Amino acid sequence: MLIDVHSHFWEYPKHFSDDFRMQARRARGDREVDLTIRWPEYHAAASTCDKTVVFGGKARRAGLWVPDREVAGYVAQHPDRLIGFLSLDLTQPGWQDEMIEGHQDMKLKGIKLLSMYAGFYPNDRQYDYLWQYATRHRLPVLLHTGTTFISQAPLDCTLPRLLDDVAIRFPEVRMILAHISHPYEGECVVTIRKHPNVYADCSALHYRPFQLYHSLMLVQEYGVWNKILFGSDYPFTTVDASLEGMGQLNDMLEGTKLPRLNMDRMEEMFARDSLSILGISA
Repeated sequence: MLIDVHSHFWEYPKHFSDDFRMQARRARGDREVDLTIRWPEYHAAASTCDKTVVFGGKARRAGLWVPDREVAGYVAQHPDRLIGFLSLDLTQPGWQDEMIEGHQDMKLKGIKLLSMYAGFYPNDRQYDYLWQYATRHRLPVLLHTGTTFISQAPLDCTLPRLLDDVAIRFPEVRMILAHISHPYEGECVVTIRKHPNVYADCSALHYRPFQLYHSLMLVQEYGVWNKILFGSDYPFTTVDASLEGMGQLNDMLEGTKLPRLNMDRMEEMFARDSLSILGISA
């Protein structure tokens, strides 16, 4: 079984501000990403993928707003393959109602937060209702953590240590720290090691191979391969490109004495039943 826990849905350019679209040109550095979502394109480059978690995103500060109802509509077109998450911008009025509607009316099965892009601290006590609701309804919460290409997004809103605080107070919530929180991988690894229900995903990292090697070596040396979930971050990259890139990481070490990544543990990660871990019935 292969589960992609991190993919996007939006209509481009409809759901983006002009400023966001301009800044997104530097998202990957090596090339400009086409942000258009195309199911045939995703499906063709995810040939071995059984299920995919998909979400939009809400962050007024950054210039991104994807209504949850449109995500639910996309999921309804491919119900055998897609699992939808709702999104929240906690700086905007009415987020509590949006959470209840997305979960109870649209039947979306988790929550996506872009705390850095929206400019809020996810551990702020004024947002405890979200964590209480997620605990009560067993909703997993996936958070963008780590780097960004948006200049107005504050980095200190994305640090993994903030989720350590949340996990201490709400230990039953299953959380995913996206992108192994790069370049804050050290904080991410020690946070997921501490908390039984806190995980990380490896999405959108293979095209920085030397950094990813170091990130996964931290995972390996701390003994937390079992806390890493597979994700792609489509459309920034694809499932097949991610699998290929990660599978070749040890190749660049040829002729050196650098330690090798345990490819058996990586293969276990690719095959992990992430939906069961997250408490999602598909």
